[in-house]
Order: sequence, then C-alpha cells, then structure tokens
Amino acid sequence: MAVTTPRTSRAKTERQWLGQWDSAVTSYYTLLGVTSLLLVFGLVMVLSSSTVTSIAVGQSPYTVFIRQARFLLIGLPFMLVAMRLPVRWYKRLAWPALFFAAALQCLTFVPRFALSQGGNTGWIGYGSFTMQPAEVGKVALAIWLGAVLGRKQKLLGKWSHTMIPAVPGAVLILGLVLLGHDLGTAIILAFLVLGALWVAGAPARLLTLGSGIAAAIVVYVFIIGQGTGNRMARIMATFDPHCDVASVCYQSQHGLFALGTGGIFGVGLGASREKWKFLPEAHNDFIFAVIGEELGLLGTLMVLGLFVVLGIAMTRVIRRHPDPFVKITTAAISCWIVGQAFVNIGVVIGVLPVIGVPLPLVSAGGSALVTTMAALGVVISFARSEPGAAEALAARGSVVRRSLSVLGSARRAGGRRGGGRR
Repeated sequence: MAVTTPRTSRAKTERQWLGQWDSAVTSYYTLLGVTSLLLVFGLVMVLSSSTVTSIAVGQSPYTVFIRQARFLLIGLPFMLVAMRLPVRWYKRLAWPALFFAAALQCLTFVPRFALSQGGNTGWIGYGSFTMQPAEVGKVALAIWLGAVLGRKQKLLGKWSHTMIPAVPGAVLILGLVLLGHDLGTAIILAFLVLGALWVAGAPARLLTLGSGIAAAIVVYVFIIGQGTGNRMARIMATFDPHCDVASVCYQSQHGLFALGTGGIFGVGLGASREKWKFLPEAHNDFIFAVIGEELGLLGTLMVLGLFVVLGIAMTRVIRRHPDPFVKITTAAISCWIVGQAFVNIGVVIGVLPVIGVPLPLVSAGGSALVTTMAALGVVISFARSEPGAAEALAARGSVVRRSLSVLGSARRAGGRRGGGRR
C-alpha cells in the first residue's frame, strides 16, 4: 500500500500545475495571445504618439493610425495563411523565396524604383506603393536557412558543410542590404543568421571567428572606409558624456527625457509632452520612449515581458519539435524579432547607437508589420505541428462544436415551449 507523504503530495500538485503550462498546445496559444496583445497595444500607442505630428502638418489626427490599421488588416491574411500551411510547404518554398527576396532587393539599385530615406537606399516604390524589400528577405532567409541547414545538420562540424550553401546565401542578402547602407537592418539579419547556425549545431569556434571577421569588414568598409561621418558620429556619441545635445545626441536625449518624465506610473495615456515635435520618430523608432512617458516603468516592463514570453514560447517550439527545419527556422525568426526588439529598446535607453530599427509589432510601419506578422504565422504553424498539438486542437474544436450544438438545441427547445404557452 502506497503511503502519501507531504513531499509526494506537493510533487503531485506541482505536476498538475505544470500540466497546464506543459500541454501540447501551450506554445500555440502563447504565441497567438502575445502576438495579438502586441498588435493591439501597438495600434493604441501609434494613435497616441502620432496625433500631434499629424495635426501639425495639416492632416487628420488619425492619419498614421488608419495607415497602421490598414497594414495590420493587410498582414492578417498573410498571418492566417502562414498559420495553416503545413511544414512540407515551407520546405518547398525555401529556394524560390530566397531568389524572390534577392530579386526584390536588387530593385533598390534601379533608379526607377529606388527610394532613399535617412541616407539609406533600402526602399522601393511605384506610384503610391512603397515597401522595404529587406523585410521580405528576413522571412525568406529564415526559411531557406532552415531548409539547407536542416538537411545536413549532422555534417555541420566540418567547415565546408557549414559554409556551403548557407553562408553564400546569407552573404547575398546581407550584401545587397549593406550596399544600400542600411546598417541597422543588416545587423538584425546577422542576428537571424547566427541564431540559425547556432541551433543547427555549427561549431562555436567557427561562429566566433566568422562573426569577428564579418564585423571587422563591415566596420572598415561601411563605416570608416566610406567616410560616413554622420553614422560614425552617432556611434561615437553613444559613449561620449559630452555629446552635443543640440545635434547628434538630440534624439537620444529627448528619448531619455521621455522615459525620465514617465517615472513609475507614467503621465497618462495620450499625455506625452515629448511627442509634441520634440522627439523625432516618436511613433516609429522611438515609440518605446513614448510608452515609458505615458505608461511609466510599468508600461515598459510590460512590453519587455511580452517580448520575453514571445521568446520563451519560440524556444519551447525549438525544444519540443522533432524536425530540424522547424528548429532552425524558428531560431532564426526568434533572433530576428526578439533581437530587434531589444536592439530598439537599447537604442532608446541610450546603451546602443541610433541605428534606425523599429520595435516589432508596435512601431508604425507597413512592410515591417506585414512581414513580422507573416513570420509569426510561420512559427504558430510550427507550434500547431508539435507532438500532440494537432490532436489536442482538434479535440478542443470538437468539444466547442458539441457545446454550441447543445446550446442551440436548448435554445430551440425553450422557444418551442414558450410558443406552446402562448
């Protein structure tokens, strides 16, 4: 006869509690819930941070908000389709997606389509349509790296198998982005590539050496060698305690002013002072500063917490899914989205140079929002194919359908009884 002790009782209770978190569909619902929260929160903050600047240029206070909502609605079908595609389809699309992304990025060198912004030529446009091809390149590169590295995972201990074809493909996309002088996007792409190689099992020595050589080349060629004084000044200003706050440090200084003004609880939603044309890009790259001013430390910690939970959910997919393609692609997307979020926050709080990357799902933006939603749809699709997840989701769906049918039957029966009494 088994004797129940307080220790075994406590262990049983812990297992029961963990069972709720460690179910087959935890990753799916966590990813879906956090993504939805960040999207809704982003819409609210874009509205709050953009109204003043829109009015100042003679536009409706809802101009930027409506544009952001429109892009969210455009991204929603992409996300829903990505959530439903099976894993085998992503493997088939890997090579066509990479070639399409490279061709799209090449259009930034065609004068008819190329658009420049902030010294970077990373946009294309035709008529009223504009987009940033590098955002498509992030999704395509993540899927392609998952396909090529997943097939030869056991051979990655050799330099040749690690290099070919993963490194040339990554260098192709990174090189095209760097030729447009978009250093911020190139850094995020580097995070994506490193995350994919690390989870694939590439040797740490190879990653360290390769990253160091690539960083040295980029710094010399694209920062020092080309004499890009503005970029170099922004990088050096981050570590200069006597930086000129009227010029190169103006944006960073006002971002810190916003965070400092907010305190713990903030000045209230919509009550930011820095967004009154003091803080440049308040609804875009520096929206985190407006969050800190209006919602305080608690608001910023909430945003940080959501991205941490998002990263934990994607890590859970990596740990639980048996397919190497899924593991590597999810790692690449995780390093892209979560890494970009922390880079953006690091810029706002002044520990990183201003490099012009938005806060994913929260900052105003068109192509960035749509592609990030699509990428998260890919990971949610992977979460649906975790061991036991499909069966659990189908079982829950059948339970809901049966419950609705019972409620419908009860309602019809009640209607008939009511009709008989009349």
